[in-house]
Amino acid sequence: MKNLIITLTLVLFSTSVFAGSCPMMAKQVGDKIAQAQQLHDDAIAAHDSGDHTKSEELLNEALELFKS
Repeated sequence: MKNLIITLTLVLFSTSVFAGSCPMMAKQVGDKIAQAQQLHDDAIAAHDSGDHTKSEELLNEALELFKS
């Protein structure tokens, strides 16, 4: 019985500790999405102005954000 109580206590408190990291992780994801969106917009502008090399560089940089 004592082991059961200890196990339940550990399980209940350990999950609440990990729940605090959700907002930090969500901010990291949001930041990467914002960076990728800005790179995308810049790449499209470069493409429209005829600078296809710069466009590809920016799009590849945006894709790299999702690999890390």
